[in-house]
Amino acid sequence: MINFITRYFTSLWALITWPFRAIWKLICKMFPPREFTVMDTPRGNVYTFKQSSFWRFTKFCGKVGLIIWATWSTYVFVYHRPLLQKRTQQLEDVKSVYTRQMTDLQIYLKKYNDLTKNLNVIDDKLLNAQEKLSDKDKEELMNSRIKTWGELEFLRTRVTEMFTNDEYTAEYTKLSELSAEFELTRAENDELKKQNANLLENMQKISNADNQIIALVTKLTSENTDELKSELKTINTTIASLGLTQQKLIKNANKYANPFVGSVFNPLDIDKELDPKYQQLAEDLELWHGLSKLNSILPIGAPVANARITSNYGMRSDPFTGEQKRHRGIDFAGKIGTELMAVAPGRVISAGERVGYGTTVEIDHGLGFTTLYAHLSQIMVTRGDWVRPGTVVGLGGSTGRSTGPHLHYEIRYKGVPFDPSNFVKE
Repeated sequence: MINFITRYFTSLWALITWPFRAIWKLICKMFPPREFTVMDTPRGNVYTFKQSSFWRFTKFCGKVGLIIWATWSTYVFVYHRPLLQKRTQQLEDVKSVYTRQMTDLQIYLKKYNDLTKNLNVIDDKLLNAQEKLSDKDKEELMNSRIKTWGELEFLRTRVTEMFTNDEYTAEYTKLSELSAEFELTRAENDELKKQNANLLENMQKISNADNQIIALVTKLTSENTDELKSELKTINTTIASLGLTQQKLIKNANKYANPFVGSVFNPLDIDKELDPKYQQLAEDLELWHGLSKLNSILPIGAPVANARITSNYGMRSDPFTGEQKRHRGIDFAGKIGTELMAVAPGRVISAGERVGYGTTVEIDHGLGFTTLYAHLSQIMVTRGDWVRPGTVVGLGGSTGRSTGPHLHYEIRYKGVPFDPSNFVKE
C-alpha cells in the first residue's frame, strides 16, 4: 500500500485530494480562463479583464441552479396548484357539512329537550292523577305519549343518518332554507317594485325628451329642406326637360359617394309598429340628406369670376360661315390667362386636345352630369384628379375653332349637352 502511494503520489494528502484535483482539472478544461478587452473610445484607453475558471464555473452553476429552480416552480405551479385548490375546495365542503351538522344537532337537541319535557309531564299526569282522570283523558294522554315516543325515535333515526349518509339533508334545515329563500324573494320583490317605479318615471322622462328632440329635429329638417328646395327651384324646368324628377335625383344622390360629398346614405330602418312620427322623421332626414347632397353634386354656378355671357345656348349664326348652327354651350368673355374654376366637386375624366374645342378639360360630377371647358390656353389639372368647387382647372384662351379669347362652357347629362343657363349664376 505504501509502495503504491509512493509510486504514484508524493504524499498521503496528495492521494486524498487526488479526486478533487481531477475534478478541478476537468472543470478548468471545460471552463478555461478567458480575457476580454473593453475600449474607452472617448479617452482612447483599453482595459483588459480576466475571468478565471472558478468564476466561469460559479456563473455556470448559478445559471443551472436558476433553470432548475424555474423548472421546479413551473412544475409546482402547473401541477400542484390545481391539486391544492382541489384540496382547499374539499376542505371547504367538509367544513360546510360540519357546520350544517352542528346546526342540525343544535336543532335536534332543542327538539329532544322539548319532547323529553313533554314526556315527563305526560308520565307525571298518568302516575299522580290516574284516579282523577277519565278513560277518555287517559286515552288522550297515552296517544300523546306514543306520539312523543315516535318523535324521539325519529330524532334518533335522523341523528344516525346524519353521520352515516353523505347526502343527508335535515327536514328542519330544509324548512329553514325555504323560509330564508321566501324572505329573500320577498325582499327582492320589494326592490324590483321600487326599481320598476323608478324605471317608469325615467321612461316618462325619456319619452318627453324624445318628443322634444323629434320635434326639434323635424323643425330643423323641414326648414333646411325648404331652403334646399328653393335653391334647386331654378333648375326644376331644366331637370324636367332631361326626363328627370327631383325625387329621382334625391334617391340617386343618397346612393352616390365620392371623397368630397361623403359616403352612401343608409336610410333608417324603422319598425312599423312604432309611432308613425319616427317613420316620418326618417323620411324627412332622408329627403334633407338627399337634397343637401344634390346641391353639392350638381354643377350649379359660374365657372369664371365676374361672369359675362357673350353667347347663349341654342341656334345662332356661325362666326366663321354665317350659317345658322346650334351652339352647344355658353360662351363667357375673358382674356387669355383668366382663371377657370370647377363649380362642383368631381373627377377630371379628360384633359387634352379635342377637334374644334381646342384644349379642353372635362369633369365628371356624378349622377350622369359632366362639365366641359373649351378653348383653354393652359390646363391646370390632369386626368384622374379630384377637384373641389373653386379649384382652377385651366386658363382662358383661344385654342381650337375660336375667333378670340373666351371660355366655351358646356354641361352634359349622360354625354348629351343641354341648355346650362339655369345652372349658371351670373
